[in-house]
Amino acid sequence: MRAAVWAVLACGLAGAQTLVNPLMNSGPDPWVIYRGGFYYFMHTTGKDLRIWKTRRIEDMVHAEEKTVWTPPETGPYSKGIWAPELHYLRGKWYIYFAADAGTNATHRIWVLENGAADPLAGEWKMKGKVADAGDHWAIDPTILEDRGRIYMVWSGWEGAVNGAQNLYIAELANPWTIKGPRVKISTPEYPWEKVGDLTARRDPEESPGVNMPDPPHLDVNEGPEVLRHGDRIFVIYSASACWTDYYSLGMLEAREGSDLLDAASWKKSPMPLFWESAKAGAFGPGHGAFFQSPDGKEDWMLYHANPQPHQGCGGRRSPRVQPFGWKAGGTPDFRRPVGIGVPMAAPSGEGQN
Repeated sequence: MRAAVWAVLACGLAGAQTLVNPLMNSGPDPWVIYRGGFYYFMHTTGKDLRIWKTRRIEDMVHAEEKTVWTPPETGPYSKGIWAPELHYLRGKWYIYFAADAGTNATHRIWVLENGAADPLAGEWKMKGKVADAGDHWAIDPTILEDRGRIYMVWSGWEGAVNGAQNLYIAELANPWTIKGPRVKISTPEYPWEKVGDLTARRDPEESPGVNMPDPPHLDVNEGPEVLRHGDRIFVIYSASACWTDYYSLGMLEAREGSDLLDAASWKKSPMPLFWESAKAGAFGPGHGAFFQSPDGKEDWMLYHANPQPHQGCGGRRSPRVQPFGWKAGGTPDFRRPVGIGVPMAAPSGEGQN
């Protein structure tokens, strides 16, 4: 069975919907949110912001698609448009993304707002840059909500010079304004977070925005995503450099209601939770999202991976999904990547709304 197609196959029950990975041939930094009976999907295009809309995630390749925002030709958010995320906050839609003025060092986080019920309708308006007073390099924003408060988590530099990417959190006064100083909650410290020699970039033309003057080695924590389970808050992040096959998923954990702006509230897993599988054709897996099946009975993960080794940070990364469970101790059990073309039952409850 070819990749990037879907099929209706026998799966124990006649007519049961199934899916196969990848959802598309290309789709780096994938994001999905399920609301009102539809999946809304985004990924990095590098040049604009697009939303795909479908009732069945297995049919993403045929989903309704719309370019909802195109950047100006020049300016601080005109180039290097990465890792967009669509969130519904306080009655409106917001898209958070990273963009720059043509050089990697100018990457910052930006946000658009839309008051329409359907994010493919209405008008997307630029609300501006989301930054603390230090205004440091920043990418990969995501949103965390806890007890009526909104936080942003992202990947950034400590100062003005590249060398390591850390994870930061800050409370938002509103969906486009940081309320106070950022707090560092993770920095690369374990060997599996520190695979990042620039000599490992096997496909430089496939890595737009990466090939800037840099030190010979980078340590990376990026792509944070929020996962909730009971009273536990997890931030699942990508560790090591995306241009290596060792890109993998790590985990931070805090308790609901704790002081999320206190770095001591966050505990890091000393081991990765999800990593490459040559058998599955999943090299450099990471940077995705989490969602529940439409009936709320299943937990699913979305991530990207390359189908072959040494393919770098470019367009060969394809979006993939698979269900996951929970360990006895209450932490997520992602298991191993599901192989390309291997049929899985589609998320339960699809098409019932």
